[in-house]
Amino acid sequence: MLKGKVIEALQSVKDPEIDSVSIIELGMLEELEITTNKIVIKLLPTFMGCPALDIIKSNVIKAVSSIEEAGEVDVQFIFHPPWTSDRVSEAGREKLKEFGIAPPPRHIEETGEWQADCPYCGSTYTTMENLFGPTACRSILYCKSCKNPFEAMKPVSTLM
Repeated sequence: MLKGKVIEALQSVKDPEIDSVSIIELGMLEELEITTNKIVIKLLPTFMGCPALDIIKSNVIKAVSSIEEAGEVDVQFIFHPPWTSDRVSEAGREKLKEFGIAPPPRHIEETGEWQADCPYCGSTYTTMENLFGPTACRSILYCKSCKNPFEAMKPVSTLM
């Protein structure tokens, strides 16, 4: 079935900045429309203004176009509903940890404070070193248990 082949192709498209996790595992796929001669893929950007969107779009077109029965491939980035960090799958969360990035916390306190567990040892005894990490969607933290610095994905929620 073509839909399954498209999903499999999208699973092969990795985040350009975290090459162990796919756009499917990040929960970016919002809609997939397949007609006789066109495949429309609607993706939710993980972060407004993400500089990797052109690369993701190009990689999606390349991956899906490699399917023999695929016609024209149209990739659209949509902003409604907004992507939230709760969309990251369990497999995606595990792959982030393997990469050395703490997955975003599932629940944010009413104060807006959040805690990230160490991806190396699992300790909750961590501190925020810098809210601003190497990309807009990550922060730098430090584990006081295993003494390792690490990155954490910032939680993104629609609750304000």
